[in-house]
Amino acid sequence: MTDNTPADPAEPLRYAAFTADPAGGNPAGVVLDATALSAEQQLAVAARLGYSETAFLGPVPGRPRARTVRYFSPLAEVPFCGHATIAAAVALGEAIGPGELLFETKAGPVPVTVERDAAGEFTATLTSVPPHVEAVADEDLAEALDALGWKAGELDPRLPPVIAYAGARHLVLAAATRARLADLDYRFDALAALMRRLDLVTLQLVWEQDGSTFHVRDPFPVGGVVEDPATGAAAAAFGAYLRQLRGLETARLTLHQGEDLGRPGLLTVDLTAGDPRVRVTGRAVRIP
Repeated sequence: MTDNTPADPAEPLRYAAFTADPAGGNPAGVVLDATALSAEQQLAVAARLGYSETAFLGPVPGRPRARTVRYFSPLAEVPFCGHATIAAAVALGEAIGPGELLFETKAGPVPVTVERDAAGEFTATLTSVPPHVEAVADEDLAEALDALGWKAGELDPRLPPVIAYAGARHLVLAAATRARLADLDYRFDALAALMRRLDLVTLQLVWEQDGSTFHVRDPFPVGGVVEDPATGAAAAAFGAYLRQLRGLETARLTLHQGEDLGRPGLLTVDLTAGDPRVRVTGRAVRIP
């Protein structure tokens, strides 16, 4: 196994999450020990990297496999980020070995399991905080569709709009066709203003290929990024939404994201009977 730990643990590492290809998935920064960095310095590091999020880890006294984690986009701190969690867990697993981790985030405790296969490649599974789903007001939906340039008739009635939460809030909108999902050209400032008012982190735009396979895209203007290439927090929120909508108990969902950006990623979402939390699994790999 190659030791990817930097000589300076405050030096950011770069990983691609939800992919085994450094040119795919969603890039994330990871700082393994941000103890010496203020919140302002962490934001500056995230802005310099320019990725949708960077994870900043800190030690938890007496708990060698637990870390505090803060997540910063280039513009602001967010309460939880799935792809940066997967990236950080793999980076930490490479440094201290695979196994169970606990990330103390602003959204709550997030257990993460890191596994290494026979080829030495790493996969991480996060377990979300307890999720919930809420209705979206008609006027807010109309404002979102206007900013996107979508028409109400282009939505899939089988997947009605909601706001879903599994550590961060996401407006879920389902396109009736793959072509509608592929054609994304929205008004950045207008959508950002709506998202700030509703405290949304991304929009989770989805198209259902079949009952367990979905293609998704996530505009992220509030983070200063046009689109997030692979979004674990939104995947968890979507899993909670689909469980409630369709009465699912145990299910595995496959989400394809990033294809329209040329950075394909794969997210696996697991629902378990008797546990309201959602598990999201993905690979992560160091970006050279």
